[in-house]
Amino acid sequence: MIAAAPAAPARAQAGYAPPPAAAPRPTPWLRRPGVQRVAYPLLVGVLLLALWQGAVVGLELPPYLVPSPVLMMQTLATDFAPLMLSLWVTLKITVLAFAAATLAGVLISFLFVQSKAIETALFPYAVLLQVTPIVAVAPLIIIWFKDPTLSMVICAALVALFPIISNTTLGLRSVDPDLQAYFKLNHASRWQTLVRLRIPSALPYFFGGLRISSGLALIGAVVAEFVAGTGGTGAGLAYQILQSGFQLNIPRMFAALLLISLAGVGLFVLMAWLTRRALGGWHASETSHD
Repeated sequence: MIAAAPAAPARAQAGYAPPPAAAPRPTPWLRRPGVQRVAYPLLVGVLLLALWQGAVVGLELPPYLVPSPVLMMQTLATDFAPLMLSLWVTLKITVLAFAAATLAGVLISFLFVQSKAIETALFPYAVLLQVTPIVAVAPLIIIWFKDPTLSMVICAALVALFPIISNTTLGLRSVDPDLQAYFKLNHASRWQTLVRLRIPSALPYFFGGLRISSGLALIGAVVAEFVAGTGGTGAGLAYQILQSGFQLNIPRMFAALLLISLAGVGLFVLMAWLTRRALGGWHASETSHD
């Protein structure tokens, strides 16, 4: 006959202890989200570079048509100093234009949400800035403003302005009706409603606009440099591309294009990091891992 297990008090007196709970298994290294965000794009990039190198070598393409990745990196190392100086000039214009577009876009959005009539009257002109080719108006801006750097900053800021206006205005308008009614019930002023309700609600939209606008500011800076055609110590990467094309130095042109692409990726990663820092603790777009 099998004896029954001792009661709980008896087991405690006898020194009985429950078996320890199994420790959770550590997440495999390659399945961690942070590692995947870095490793997967790098694997795809290495694969594309290998295919590129293999196609150039296998088809025996001349370097003045399509340089190989190896030759492009060799050219980048050889012309490192002038290319880095040009990259600094382009990034300076990009950052200044991005800051100006952000400040102007936020102020215009605050103006739009004050009155639906103001938004209806002025928003089409913001759309007009977006659809007007910057190449068409850049020569006029360069003529009106004698300083080449200032004119290029204005051109790039015009390109980057609309996403800030559009996204921030949409966010300021996208307020929970129940919360808005609660603020009205408590006789909140227009300023209190803006600071404590509309701005927190608009932050996800605002940072989404920053991600788009940062890349557009870089594009606008490069286009403005193409139109301005400045050389010497104030030459950006666009001038390096033009000069390389005239000299048929295609590997150097590809090296400059690589720097522009890396700068754009860096700006996007920086904006994504700022978004996570600002919204990671409370907004579903950053806290969800699905």
